[in-house]
Amino acid sequence: MASSAVLKTAKKELRTLMKQKLSNVTSESVNAQSNAIFTSVTSFRPYQEAKRVGIYLSMPTGEVQTDAIVRHALESGKKVFVPYLHKVKSPSPDTPRSVMDMVDLRSLSDYDALKRDSWGIPTIGADTIDQREHVLENSTKENEGLNMILMPGVAFDIDPKTEFVRRLGHGKGFYDFFLHRYRQSRESHGEGPSTGPGTDVLLYGLALEEQFLESNTDSLVPVGEHDSLLHGLVIGDGKLLEGPIKRE
Repeated sequence: MASSAVLKTAKKELRTLMKQKLSNVTSESVNAQSNAIFTSVTSFRPYQEAKRVGIYLSMPTGEVQTDAIVRHALESGKKVFVPYLHKVKSPSPDTPRSVMDMVDLRSLSDYDALKRDSWGIPTIGADTIDQREHVLENSTKENEGLNMILMPGVAFDIDPKTEFVRRLGHGKGFYDFFLHRYRQSRESHGEGPSTGPGTDVLLYGLALEEQFLESNTDSLVPVGEHDSLLHGLVIGDGKLLEGPIKRE
């Protein structure tokens, strides 16, 4: 496995490359691909059967739009959880200053009332946070967890060794640290993030076609021991790529 410095440099270089690549993707293409992904996700049996789903809230440009999926999930009676970022009051040396939890949306009107942050992302207001269910708060193996998380990313590919999906995030480590804490709280055992997702919650990435790196390209997604692998990936052409365990 690459050293920390080499890994960090490789990730930074790929993010720069992807930023340039995604800047050329039109909003029309993003919307068309997002519609294709919506159809694939909502037709996917594990999503249909999921009662508690984590979904990222998308930026206006440069990634798969999730508004239609969030609305569909809420209208279908699912419990929908979305990211909430907050600062840690007294972080330990191995804890980031800002971390992510996932909290519930109470209704469609609650979702519609969210204000957008500086990135244009609908964001949970701090004044409502105490009224919401937190995934990590009081999370134990006995309590009800999530069934599925739909995750964003900058780039994705297939790990040739494990056949799971490798993901390059935006560099803040929010999702990987969230999943680390989620595994700990639910006492997940088995494969760790370096050999498999290592959790019972289904992890699926959503990717524009430009974000999926084919095996015949020169670019690969660099991952370290703390980077979570995903069970599968839904791509902007409507294809659903799954790891070793198929869930049709």
